[in-house]
Amino acid sequence: MGRFFRFAGSVVLFVLLGAAVAFSAPERPETLELGADAPDFNLPGVDGKNYTLADFAKADILVVIFTANHCPTAQAYENRIIKLTNNYKDKGVAVVCISSNDPRAVRLDELAWTDVGDSFDDMKIRAQDKGFNFPYLYDGDKLEAAWAYGPVTTPHTFIFDKARKLKFVGRIDSSEWREKPDTITDASNAIKALLAGEEVPVKKTKTFGCSIKWSDKQESVKKEAESLAAEEVTVKTIDTKGINELVKNDSKKLRLINVWASWCGPCVVEFPELVKIHWIYRNRKTTEFELVTISADPPKNKEGVLKFLKRFKASSNNFHYNSDNMYELIEAVDPKWPGGIPYTMLVKPGGEVIYRQMGMIDPLEVKRKIHAYYSETLPWWVSQE
Repeated sequence: MGRFFRFAGSVVLFVLLGAAVAFSAPERPETLELGADAPDFNLPGVDGKNYTLADFAKADILVVIFTANHCPTAQAYENRIIKLTNNYKDKGVAVVCISSNDPRAVRLDELAWTDVGDSFDDMKIRAQDKGFNFPYLYDGDKLEAAWAYGPVTTPHTFIFDKARKLKFVGRIDSSEWREKPDTITDASNAIKALLAGEEVPVKKTKTFGCSIKWSDKQESVKKEAESLAAEEVTVKTIDTKGINELVKNDSKKLRLINVWASWCGPCVVEFPELVKIHWIYRNRKTTEFELVTISADPPKNKEGVLKFLKRFKASSNNFHYNSDNMYELIEAVDPKWPGGIPYTMLVKPGGEVIYRQMGMIDPLEVKRKIHAYYSETLPWWVSQE
């Protein structure tokens, strides 16, 4: 009996150890230690140049910041990084930002707080929009710089002296969303001390922000895609009165309304982008979003409408206009609409139309409008000013 229990205990231990191996966290690099040499890199910048450590050799101090486009915390620091660069650019300090997120490892539901993702092309858009005054480098394909430096969050700051020894690692400052009177400016304090030839007062801090999107997270993106593809797709009939109610928008949701038809070429081309926008922004919690589609197909083509929606996995709020009178449809949707399709509107709660487009949408323009609306309606603690 004793041998049985010893055997059973061994089995349990083996199972537990196996489970521990199966569910152990993926391997991650250690964050660079104080006093370490700055690892070299060879990365493309949004300005069309490639950068290595040698390109900053003339600088007495090098500030390397790992950041990202999509992360709201990183976005909150963009203006402060620009300010930091301006404050010290004439004092022998070089600032360089690196995006080490694998864009293939970013889920759609993680893009709900941004207008652009973390691809190299998206980085170019963000740099131009914000007027970045520092090199912005892409490390998303191989994450070699990330593995060498070991950032934990975006943003994460590494400050090196003239000999390129690490003298500070951690946060930019103590305020996640906006700089306040009592904000501790750790990065700036470290730079000032190094310029004065003094010891850095605080050499290491924790950081707060979005995690680095390592390539092993691509599996999560794949599972998200499978889950989205499995969502139910339905369509309801609607009359002009119902359309009037949709446009009136007495809900608390920002409502994107699209009128389409299965026989309309531009409608077919743009529809996947509308569905993608739906998948991205519907996940916001503080201010809700929904995509409403209205088919202008003949009422008898109900099966064709549903087939179209299923083809594009449109688990949005879908309607099929129940009449052949297109002019009543036009007036019900928007008296300012001349009548061509596709036709798209972005309607705030209360019915104010903040975007109209007859013909194909520019997805980036729509996302910018959505993001701008959310930036205006965010609570005070999310203010980036």
